[in-house]
Amino acid sequence: MKKTLTLLTMTASLAACVDHGHDSDHSHDHGDNSHQHSHSTDITNDNVKDITGTIFTSRATNCAEYANEYTSNVKDVNENTAYAGRLKISLENGQCVFNTNAIPNHDFNDGSRTFRNPVSEQDVTYTIPQSPKMSDKITELSLRADNAVFLNGVKLDLLAAGCFGVGDGFIGCGDTEQPFRFDPMSSLNSFGTDSHNAHTQPDGTYHYHGNPLAMFTASSKAASPVIGFAADGFPIYGSYFDDNGTIRKAKSSYVLKNNGSLRADVVFAGKTYSPGGSYDGQYVDDFKYDALAGGDLDECNGMTVDGHYGYYVTDAYPWVLKCFKGTPDDSFNKKRPTKGPKRKL
Repeated sequence: MKKTLTLLTMTASLAACVDHGHDSDHSHDHGDNSHQHSHSTDITNDNVKDITGTIFTSRATNCAEYANEYTSNVKDVNENTAYAGRLKISLENGQCVFNTNAIPNHDFNDGSRTFRNPVSEQDVTYTIPQSPKMSDKITELSLRADNAVFLNGVKLDLLAAGCFGVGDGFIGCGDTEQPFRFDPMSSLNSFGTDSHNAHTQPDGTYHYHGNPLAMFTASSKAASPVIGFAADGFPIYGSYFDDNGTIRKAKSSYVLKNNGSLRADVVFAGKTYSPGGSYDGQYVDDFKYDALAGGDLDECNGMTVDGHYGYYVTDAYPWVLKCFKGTPDDSFNKKRPTKGPKRKL
């Protein structure tokens, strides 16, 4: 893949391709925006780039190409509350340092139900290498670590904390090996996500469970841009890639177990779990990797194109990535919350 933009041209294009009409049609009528609450003060600095509603275009694979300071002004639709997003990407000793308040660059909380926990600004720092390396072995996703950070400052956290037969099924499932973990992206489940496949954690952190449905254009006219970086430093692309001159969506290599036949019981820690039904995608356990199934991507949902390895957003499980080909940085390890979400004014 060729670097299509230098740092300066990339940041200029971010400001130039903002879509200001992205919240004109919602199912809720909130009246005049002049009466909405405000949660933070706009950042006013000549070096800061406004990426509100931006559709990214750069395919630069080195995170250093995105070093800059960014802001956005967005709205919690259901709560009729204004927020300002803040992201700073700086360079330090061959690494890219992402400092973010975890507020996206698009409106959010626009579903039929409002988020259970109100969105709260965070102060999070992630570090990734400018030149990531393949590891000798893959690293599985963990509930103890975030998976990636997108170029709007919001994290990817694919695994749900809910499993069949554990608590209420929504939280409390902290053992990664626990069977029948619900897939938040399955249409058979309801995790209260908004139109961007995102919701909040108990401390108010906004995070994605799959395709953000923002930041890149779903079009076969051009290969998708880089929209973020995984915890190991490898880039995350949108859905489209150039397949020898044909622009098409990358296809996952995961398939339903036993062709979707009846789901087998599983014995774990001395207990039998029997959700019943068929392998239909309700649980992440319903899938298996099949290199011969006709997909494009490896077991981690990535591939090498034009000499550059990266993960791809897909229309099917595992949605963005399943594991890491490189070594995840410790900065993605989750910290115990030190304070609760801010009260609405």
